[in-house]
Amino acid sequence: MTATGDGAEGADGADPGSPTKQEKQAPLRKITLAGGVALIVGSIVGSGIFVSPTGVFKETESVGLSLVIWMLAGVFSCLGALCYAELGTVVNRSGGEYAYLTTALGPLCGFLQLWTSLVILQPTPLAVMARTFASYAAKPFFSDCEPPEAVIKLLAVAGLGLLTAVNSASVRLAMRVQSVFTWAKILALILFIVLGAVSAATDGVDNLSPAWEGKFSPSAVALAAYYGLFAFGGWNQLNFVIDELQDPYKNLPRAICLAVPLVTLVYVLVNAAYFIVLTKPEMLSSFAIAVIFGDKKLPLVPWMVPLFVSLSCFGSINGILFTSGRLFEAGAQNGHLPAVLALRHVHKHTPAPALVITGVLASAMVVAADVYTLIEYMSQVLWMFVSLSVVSVLVLRWTQPDVPRPIRVPLVVPVAFLVVCLSIVAIGAWAQPWNTFMGLLITLSGIPAYYIGVVWSKPKWMRRAEVGLTKRLQCILLVGE
Repeated sequence: MTATGDGAEGADGADPGSPTKQEKQAPLRKITLAGGVALIVGSIVGSGIFVSPTGVFKETESVGLSLVIWMLAGVFSCLGALCYAELGTVVNRSGGEYAYLTTALGPLCGFLQLWTSLVILQPTPLAVMARTFASYAAKPFFSDCEPPEAVIKLLAVAGLGLLTAVNSASVRLAMRVQSVFTWAKILALILFIVLGAVSAATDGVDNLSPAWEGKFSPSAVALAAYYGLFAFGGWNQLNFVIDELQDPYKNLPRAICLAVPLVTLVYVLVNAAYFIVLTKPEMLSSFAIAVIFGDKKLPLVPWMVPLFVSLSCFGSINGILFTSGRLFEAGAQNGHLPAVLALRHVHKHTPAPALVITGVLASAMVVAADVYTLIEYMSQVLWMFVSLSVVSVLVLRWTQPDVPRPIRVPLVVPVAFLVVCLSIVAIGAWAQPWNTFMGLLITLSGIPAYYIGVVWSKPKWMRRAEVGLTKRLQCILLVGE
């Protein structure tokens, strides 16, 4: 998919239009430890904690088991993040799973991960977050009814456009936005925790009893875990931008060990606050659990909870957009996507073309697609590639045993994590075979794309046209190598 041209080739046959073949603009390491923590926390804490508690409780109907599942989901996410930390120091470049699979399992496997990320894995959650942000941001202006669909779509696209512009303008500005919104939503969740503690002190904790009655079957626990793990999605986002992290060997594991336990603690305490304030029928009445909580504890400011949710989603959009652009940039650098996506703004040093295409794809899904159906399709594919990434830990230990590993997790960690991942994939395939089939179909559609776009030797006229288009886009977007 790289642009090549006969008349533009150098003496060695290299293509100057392809940034993979010559020296490229090196990313500046502007992400500090605090910025890395904010990126992980901000990517994890989105809409999940405001809606997933109902899903977990609906499957288990047990207060105690629900809280245990939230703790285990946090521990599981932390183990996965530590496996990714080892991968990030062995394969020390941006791209996350794409870089790891390409190195350990070959370019076709890496391309399939990149392809599904381009088609569904990255733009779909962005579109869902943008729609959620727009719905809650518009809610105070439509107190007596649901916001019109046109308003939601317009506001969602505007939010995506604004954050695409911010990320294209400056890495530091994007990190400041991430930090502000991350700590704003953490403070909002702390407010929920305080309200729960005050309620426990004044009204008691009768709603917590009986704590251990409910459904404890393997299927109920597995389905409840799906909801909990959804709320922890984003723990691997820092691996996508390791090229821009200061002192990655030290700051990557530090950021993980600070961010994921912090989120786990906050999530468990927020869920405890929900259970203290709300009765079991109220917990099961709606997935908009935070709104019900706010109506009971903050009746004089009904707009506050919608504001919290919209801020939370806005911060998550910024984090996912920031990392998605780096993923597509890494793919273009390897020749797996059009060469223009590997270029950076000549003044801002941001991957502007990759960020723009990410924003455009997400906006198109907001306007045209049933993104919630796509989310169901992508879940199985997501865990399949996470499983393959953990397999990469074992493969690289076998094939590259002498490579320095500043972070080396005990073997039991990737093995245990892999067993759980494969169990999630197997249970999902059994429970939702159609969604699994569609996810695999979308993934496998990348095979012809790989052979046509990457392996196939294009005619000279096509290569010249691609080089010409790349040069024009360089001038329009002010990007270069």
